[in-house]
Amino acid sequence: MFSIADFAERTGEMVALLKRLVEIESPSTDKAAVDRLGAVVADELRCLGAAVTIDAQTAAGDNVVGQWGDGAGRDGLLLLCHMDTVFALGTLARQPCREVGGKLMGPGVVDMKASLALALTVFAAFKEKNRWPARPITAVFTSDEEIGSEHSRALVERLAKESALVLCLEPCLPDGALKTWRKGVGSFEIVARGKATHAGADHENGRNAIEEIAHHVLAAQRLTDYAKGTTVNVGVIGGGSRANVVPAEARIQVDMRVMTQAEAERITVWMRALKPALPGASLEVSGGLNRPPMPRDERMAATFARAQAIAARIGLALSEGGTGGGSDANFVAPLGVPVLDGLGALGNGAHSEREHIVIASLPERAALLAGIIGEW
Repeated sequence: MFSIADFAERTGEMVALLKRLVEIESPSTDKAAVDRLGAVVADELRCLGAAVTIDAQTAAGDNVVGQWGDGAGRDGLLLLCHMDTVFALGTLARQPCREVGGKLMGPGVVDMKASLALALTVFAAFKEKNRWPARPITAVFTSDEEIGSEHSRALVERLAKESALVLCLEPCLPDGALKTWRKGVGSFEIVARGKATHAGADHENGRNAIEEIAHHVLAAQRLTDYAKGTTVNVGVIGGGSRANVVPAEARIQVDMRVMTQAEAERITVWMRALKPALPGASLEVSGGLNRPPMPRDERMAATFARAQAIAARIGLALSEGGTGGGSDANFVAPLGVPVLDGLGALGNGAHSEREHIVIASLPERAALLAGIIGEW
């Protein structure tokens, strides 16, 4: 088993690799940018002896798959990383990658380019020490996790079904804990349509779409049930053109987070049954559950207990927690395959100018990942 000290010797090269990855900007919506990073990741994997497959996409960046071993049977391990970030091209000019007080800061550094660096460093250690696990290993680097994984979900689910364990390298919780539960995530758009008229000369014959949508804003907000862990949030609203025009259209975008599938179904049924509140108005509802809940069930508890025992053998006291955010681990949970999430870097401030990782924690996270891969 690799020790924390083994990876402490590699801290400098880990940081150098991470800086290189952060400085290749890769916003989800820019295919060319994500593919530039994907080409670098693919080259690194080939240097580490992986058989590399490019899962080509047209509407998103290509997904990159690296495999060691023949992959036969269901005894392999699957690692999940994503290459895309929420930051637009040019963010580096305002938020350069830099070391500040023991932290490495930069766009996408914790979510989740540090995870790419951790995985590649662990694979390099296995190769250099000739200590590859006997079981097959597959690592998937996806291109669109930050925008819902529409173009990578099928790949993730297919490979997960063929695996004995899935390791999701999303960032750990701020105290280093793994994520043993996640809420399911969904989104809806509600469009209200009315009739445009002159607000002064013909107000009475108009049908105000903003007034219509206002009824549904308040009703949707009331679906939140904190006792059940359910939140419904109207996050975007728009409509109308001028103050002197009765608006013909208005729309809202609604975020849903749920602990259980039953709650997802409750909200979805409510949405699908919406009726106009005003005579002459109409409604159109689209959307639904994107990521199913990842519950802390018996399988998850047992999987975490095994990881905790491995962590203890390298001197780490591993804890667990959960989050309302979603990840690709949500797709794995309903498949009946053991999954561990939050194996990535220790840091904070994801999706903001404060995003950072704690450099001193990198050897611990690398040793933990290597231990789970090698000892499972």
